[in-house]
Amino acid sequence: MANETPLLLAALEAAWAEGKETALATVVRVIGSAYRREGAKMLVREDGGSACMISGGCLEQEMIEIAMQILARGRPERTIFDYNEEKTWWPGCGGTVEVWVEPVGPQSLLHRWLQETTESEPSVLATVVAGGEGRIWLKPDGALEGHISPPELHEQVLRIARQMQGGTSRPTTRYVQEAEVFFDVSSPIPELVLFGAGHDAKPMANQALVLGFRVTVVDTRPELLQGFEGCQTIQAAQDEYAQKVQLSPRQHVIVMNHHLDIDRQALRFALESPARYVGMLGPRNRLEKILEALQAEGFVPSPEQMARLRNPIGLDIGAESPEEIAVAALAEIVALQRGFQGGFLNDKKTGIHEAASAQVMT
Repeated sequence: MANETPLLLAALEAAWAEGKETALATVVRVIGSAYRREGAKMLVREDGGSACMISGGCLEQEMIEIAMQILARGRPERTIFDYNEEKTWWPGCGGTVEVWVEPVGPQSLLHRWLQETTESEPSVLATVVAGGEGRIWLKPDGALEGHISPPELHEQVLRIARQMQGGTSRPTTRYVQEAEVFFDVSSPIPELVLFGAGHDAKPMANQALVLGFRVTVVDTRPELLQGFEGCQTIQAAQDEYAQKVQLSPRQHVIVMNHHLDIDRQALRFALESPARYVGMLGPRNRLEKILEALQAEGFVPSPEQMARLRNPIGLDIGAESPEEIAVAALAEIVALQRGFQGGFLNDKKTGIHEAASAQVMT
């Protein structure tokens, strides 16, 4: 969900600026096959405009009509879509999809939670969709807003929210006492930092932006930093990284300067940072040369640092062009974020949305 949050927020603010009321539709339960999973969101305006999707096209038009009716009634409702794939016009649409639709305004708890998810560490928004009423927002620092009735349900939902906040849980609906509660788990917008602004950096940056990443490009050459629209650019030489570049645990780094000495210094800086993913573009023998040079200058990466280092980067799709390499590299990052191995779905024996044994990035 986090990747779509900026689009949702922009669409909400644009609608409110025009004086239009809005509703937000959130997938709260999926049974069987469905294009998107719990937590997917779609904005609907009172004039029928919309942003983002909750399916692959199966539900959107009907969802717009339903949301406009709910806006007119002024109260949230749960809608259940039960699709028979053999009868729908849309191939791949099947199973049962439950959607929570609610009016949303500028001061609502939902809107403020969406705003915080773009910057904060994981937080949980728990909404009673049946068998009770209310909503709570458990913030990253443990602070709480909102209330659920009855009180005993409130306390049990809060305990579950705290458990989910501390792990790698995904949005889900749970039965709590006699109620059904949707736990929406946020995660910060993923960030990508590219060391190197060469000709192959722009496809990487552009594709990352499409996927919802916040992108930063670092290079010492100001002329190469031109044209990275939508990205933060930092002009910095190797000895200026510590002063000009701040790397955090939420960031993914790709070193792609195509210069052994510069790549060596950028790699060391990235490995010594808390960045969760450090990728080195190029073949393995090139990385070995860089690691040997680092060892010669007294830096030997720890096992923890080496565990974050990926080389060659990307899924094995035979990528050759800069555009294909960008697809392969970013697909690897997405797979690691979600705990998937990145193999062929054709060979998978479990459900396509079930993670394999790969460790989820935290």
